[in-house]
Amino acid sequence: MSQHNGNRNVLKGAAAGLAGGLVAAWVMNEFQKIWSKAGEALNKSESKPQPESQEDDATVKTAKAIAEPVLGRPLNESEKKTAGPIVHYAFGGLMGAAYGAASEVMPVGSKWFGLPYGAALFVGADEVAVPVLKLSKPPQDAPASSHLYGLVSHLVYAASLEAVRRNLRRL
Repeated sequence: MSQHNGNRNVLKGAAAGLAGGLVAAWVMNEFQKIWSKAGEALNKSESKPQPESQEDDATVKTAKAIAEPVLGRPLNESEKKTAGPIVHYAFGGLMGAAYGAASEVMPVGSKWFGLPYGAALFVGADEVAVPVLKLSKPPQDAPASSHLYGLVSHLVYAASLEAVRRNLRRL
């Protein structure tokens, strides 16, 4: 299953990437909380009331699409609060494992501290897959600030992923 080329090992790379992806998903969440608080503070100082969005985010919509056919009923609010993060961490871990495995086969992919991967993940997930799956509105309907938030969040994810992956693979 594993592929050896010097000290390259796809399974070890995937495992390191999985761990890195889970940590990076947490770091991304924490970064997004800080970004959101900063945005709220800025909006308060500008005296612009912001409408509260009651729409579920893409992770909750995904969790609903997976869980509701299995459960035979809609998720309640408490279940949504648990299921959304589970989807986020599962996706973060999976994307980390893919990155870790790919980094073993094509080490050039981990250059620039994973930032090209973060940008590609932003485009592939946020800008293409999520809207195509009707988990968000089309990219052209979102404000530029939303795209910037998504891009920077994914760059933070990727740099965190690479930091963990790189250190684990050195062990």
